[in-house]
Amino acid sequence: MKDAPLVLILVQNLPLPGDRRVWLECKSLRDNGYRVAAITPAAPGDPAYELHEGVHLYKYAPPKETSSIASFLWEFVYCWIRTFFLTLRVTRRHGVPAVIQSCNPPDTFWLIGLIMRVRGSIFVFDQHDLNPEVYESRFHKRGFFYTGLKLLERATYKTARETIVTNESYAEVARRRGKVPAERVTVVRTGPDTTVLTPGAPDEATKRGRRYLVHFHGVMGPQDGVDIVIRMIDYVVHEKQRTDISFSVLGKGDEYTTLRAMVTDLGLDDYVYMPGRVSDEELFRYLSSADVGLSADPPNPLNDVSTMNKTMEYMAFGLPVIAFDLKETRFSAGESAVYVTPATPKAYGDELLRLLKQPEEMDAMGRAGRERAVNVLDWRFQSVPYLAVFDRLTRR
Repeated sequence: MKDAPLVLILVQNLPLPGDRRVWLECKSLRDNGYRVAAITPAAPGDPAYELHEGVHLYKYAPPKETSSIASFLWEFVYCWIRTFFLTLRVTRRHGVPAVIQSCNPPDTFWLIGLIMRVRGSIFVFDQHDLNPEVYESRFHKRGFFYTGLKLLERATYKTARETIVTNESYAEVARRRGKVPAERVTVVRTGPDTTVLTPGAPDEATKRGRRYLVHFHGVMGPQDGVDIVIRMIDYVVHEKQRTDISFSVLGKGDEYTTLRAMVTDLGLDDYVYMPGRVSDEELFRYLSSADVGLSADPPNPLNDVSTMNKTMEYMAFGLPVIAFDLKETRFSAGESAVYVTPATPKAYGDELLRLLKQPEEMDAMGRAGRERAVNVLDWRFQSVPYLAVFDRLTRR
């Protein structure tokens, strides 16, 4: 293994191994004979370095959660500096990486790829988000910063030898907006590992004495629709007077504090379990016990063309999904979801109440989702084109 090519993966969005897609990528590379190192923000209690399941993890203390444009800029600069110096440390300890893979957001690590090119490293862009659309969907405007993000995205495309994207919509953006030749764009969907994401025994305690458990988990940013989930719960509990449903709302993000306060202000604390980010063990317990999974990402320039990880995780656990009518969500979920229009809390709540009256429909949707997750979307299928990129670049 000492002479095996070294792949260095740069991640800023989530700590490893908590980012499921990136961790599956790390393990696939490891299992196929590559040495793997990754630079990632630290979760609470994480060491600065650890060898975790054969992957070298170098971690730095994350910045505070962003809430404004100025704090976004500070986060970009801070994380870039920490990542760059850790890249130098990895190079000293393990040798020059054969390939550096940058996972966005943000689109700033292309400069590290450009600097390391003189040492012989090849830069690969693993595009998880369209950052100009993130900005537009979050702040509801374009302008100077939108243009700046497009320039950073273009620089990342231009620096990368290969671009990996999560779906065909992103591939079209890379080809059209990024001017990336089609042969240098590879679609690798964020498929679930259905040997790990699999239903377990339901835990009735998660329902807190009620008949139903309705579940959400994911990032809580302004564009993620968690406010719609909470206002839907308010509508179901207070206007429709349904007291037989408990709700789990798991995860964290820039809007968590505001959303948590909203739950209390609306008098929903007795119905909503909202602890923040939880362990995989607890998350899987709720997924195994839930009756319905919520994908409330509203229509906007980002969400319509993005693949939602939580949707495929619901499918892997056999949950029927309630979603809004988004292009890539329809592709991922197929018949395992119902698609609500308009994108309002009332319409969403009415569809939830309708679905809970249809146990046979829910069972059929759950089975369809699990079957599609196992036989079409599973990571074992996605890992084939992913590994082919690295084998091609390293001429293995």
